[in-house]
Amino acid sequence: METGTLISLALYFIAMIGIGVYAYRSNEETSSGYLLGGRKLSAPVVALSAGASDMSGWMLLGVPGAMYLSGASSLWIAFGLVAGAWLNYLLVAPRLRVFTEVAKDAITLPDYFENRFHDDSHSLRIIASIVIIIFFTLYTSSGIAAGGKLFESSFGLNYEVGLYITAGVVVCYTLIGGFMAVSMTDFVQGVIMFIALILVPTVVIFELGGINSTITALSDSDPNLVSLFVDANTGVALSFIGIVSLMSWGLGYFGQPHIIVRFMAISSIKQMPAARRIGMSWMIVSLFGAASTGLFGLAYMNATGQQLDDPETVFITLSQILFNPLIGGFLLAAILAAIMSTISSQLLVTSSSLTRDVYAAFIEKDCSEKKQVVIGRISVAAVAVVAIMLAFDRNSSILSLVSNAWAGFGAAFGPLVIFSLLWKNMSRTAAIGAIISGAATVLVWIYAPLGENGASLNDDLYAIIPGFIVSSLVIIIVSKIKPEKNKNITTLFQDFADRYASESTK
Repeated sequence: METGTLISLALYFIAMIGIGVYAYRSNEETSSGYLLGGRKLSAPVVALSAGASDMSGWMLLGVPGAMYLSGASSLWIAFGLVAGAWLNYLLVAPRLRVFTEVAKDAITLPDYFENRFHDDSHSLRIIASIVIIIFFTLYTSSGIAAGGKLFESSFGLNYEVGLYITAGVVVCYTLIGGFMAVSMTDFVQGVIMFIALILVPTVVIFELGGINSTITALSDSDPNLVSLFVDANTGVALSFIGIVSLMSWGLGYFGQPHIIVRFMAISSIKQMPAARRIGMSWMIVSLFGAASTGLFGLAYMNATGQQLDDPETVFITLSQILFNPLIGGFLLAAILAAIMSTISSQLLVTSSSLTRDVYAAFIEKDCSEKKQVVIGRISVAAVAVVAIMLAFDRNSSILSLVSNAWAGFGAAFGPLVIFSLLWKNMSRTAAIGAIISGAATVLVWIYAPLGENGASLNDDLYAIIPGFIVSSLVIIIVSKIKPEKNKNITTLFQDFADRYASESTK
């Protein structure tokens, strides 16, 4: 490993751990302080934290790789993500911030569901917690594995050593500083990703003689590369269903616990418009930069006569070819930042569910605030250990399962979150049915051999679409057939509506 690269990475790791120590010293030793930052995050931190924890390594590896292979047609996913994120900020973010506080100061998503529907049976909390704990443990394992492979392919280290380094640094600042540390490190990581995704495609364009020369080089090699409606990899025109399927990724935002928990932590809804502007600006520029890296990277490879075995390594390859080791180390740190920001968020959400929704709810109901913080830290370490053990098996089906978790979370929680915030007549029974039906539909759509020649239906239409539709229909139909009789639910919703209206007009 080059000395300059090593220096850049060492500085990055030191900065992340330093932020964790700072957050520990300034944080409240309460469950709300450790698991939600005391609801005092600023708009910039919320915006970049949500963005960084959302995009993970997919932003710097997946998007450039898709553009490298398929050309501009892959932008439909980006269009869908931008639309979904904007609607999430507009519809969910401010309402969830107010409602979670009105609903007995809920600090986790299962906590909110139980309090919103006065579920004394705890069924909602249990079902939601199971979904979160299982899928986020697998999600975390996937991120740690990505870190291990990055260290192996880029730095020549053993894969297992890469796992321990990636997990060790993340666990260190997450365990010490909790939600505040995760959010602050996400902010810094978001800035690093932003700079990297502007820097790499800009230098590529400069190397190729300008934007016009770059686009001309792409068109000359394959006109389909610059077409939104033709997959350059297959040469087949995208159908309407194909475009809708790609854009439907945006539906997933409404049900991602590690993203929407940021909205619960902002200091007030007066900060939400600023967070939306910052978050959407960051997302649009970063996605455009990631797409440009893949597309312009292909033009550079063609122009220089080089071959790339794995399209998803185009960002890594360009950072090693075009920059000196010190800057190259910074760019590789951007990939680590993307991976670590998501791992830390998922670790903390899983820890929150284990602490608040399992331990404090069922094992020790009178558990003190300080003890909940201790349990939270233990849970972070425990989940990390399990995730590392799962990541050791490179050939397991974990990664393929995790690749569909976005659809699972989006369908299971998305309609429930939206309806719970907008429709006062939604019933508790419908809420339970929404989680089960949404998750089940996605699993059947992905894994059942119901397509042609026993293929998955997911090959033709992304599973989140039927999952989201089924979950929404269950909410509407069940709420109509079996309306909620608990008047406390209606009263709570009215309290929320009055509070939201009051705070929105201040």
